[in-house]
Amino acid sequence: MKITGIRTHILKAKLSRPFGSSRAWYNTRTAMLVEIETDQGIVGWGECYGPARMTAAVVDNVASWLIGQDPLSTEYLWQMIYAGLRDHGQKGVVIQGLSGIDIALWDIKGKHFGEPVQQLLGGAHRAELAAYATGLLRRKAEDPKRYLAEEAAGYVAEGFSAVKLKVGFGVEEDALATAVVREAIGPSVKLMVDANHAYDSVAAIRLGRLIEKYDIAWFEEPVPPEDIAGYRAVKAALSIPIAGGECEFTRFGFRELFVSHALDIAQPDTCAAGGLSECKKIADMAEAFGIRFNPHVWGTGIAIAASLHLLAVSPSHTTPSLKPIAPLLEFDRTEYPIRQAILTEPIEHTRGIVRVPQGAGLGVEIDRKALARFAVH
Repeated sequence: MKITGIRTHILKAKLSRPFGSSRAWYNTRTAMLVEIETDQGIVGWGECYGPARMTAAVVDNVASWLIGQDPLSTEYLWQMIYAGLRDHGQKGVVIQGLSGIDIALWDIKGKHFGEPVQQLLGGAHRAELAAYATGLLRRKAEDPKRYLAEEAAGYVAEGFSAVKLKVGFGVEEDALATAVVREAIGPSVKLMVDANHAYDSVAAIRLGRLIEKYDIAWFEEPVPPEDIAGYRAVKAALSIPIAGGECEFTRFGFRELFVSHALDIAQPDTCAAGGLSECKKIADMAEAFGIRFNPHVWGTGIAIAASLHLLAVSPSHTTPSLKPIAPLLEFDRTEYPIRQAILTEPIEHTRGIVRVPQGAGLGVEIDRKALARFAVH
């Protein structure tokens, strides 16, 4: 089998109302999908996390390297692309582009052998995952004390056993928002907070000490990703587990985080950190260092499917026991018209539980009419 074509699909959708994280306000959402064709008629799909036009440029520029290659040689092709671009980008959009290619190759491999990706990655530990609801972002011209409480309570009513609150809007405001959400969801639902690296270590520690009493499951990206010393300072100062890695790339980047003991929970994004090939290696490294593994997921149904297969083969955070601590799936609940529309059968949750696709490859089929509807020309 040979690769005969690589296409990039840049998609964009307008939101009904803007929402904000600590870094910016958003009134549109985009996606960048990778389609790889073969001479046997098998097509694989991947996704790149990051600036759509920039990741598309990376994929388009290495496409000629892949034509005529065997798509089953996932490890060889990963190393070929990485080595070819090493002098120009061991992180960032280069690796994000490589990630989408790698996921698409695994989709082809699974379809060729008639097996789900999880089986080819070594076999599943689990057929379903508990998901946490990511939402609770900011809205304009509304009282966050009201809408955050209503939204959080709504996730609990849907059956989610964990929710994540966006912080990074000022220490005092964040502490108040955390108190409001904790009261709304009750004491038994897990509550995580995510600052999107809005703070330095001084402010992050101050916020952490104010919210420790609310039983926070983890504090995500408290400081900028470059500030490994800051991560260590926050981790040492708080009883809250510290999570990060959404802005880190490949096993080489995570090696530095693990060796320096900067994290309690590693969060590589499968569509950014190097694809399924590399994130499986990162997961294995995390286990060796005794660090929990919960990938970041912020994309379309392709990103969700890839992450589900990765999480299916990832071991529990504890050695075999009667009550193992399994990893969680991040399940984005914010408005994103593209997310499920591109799939012929959307990936949904049932009372906060999401099943791992069992079909060949990623186990999802793409709706080409939806691609055309959201396409950026």
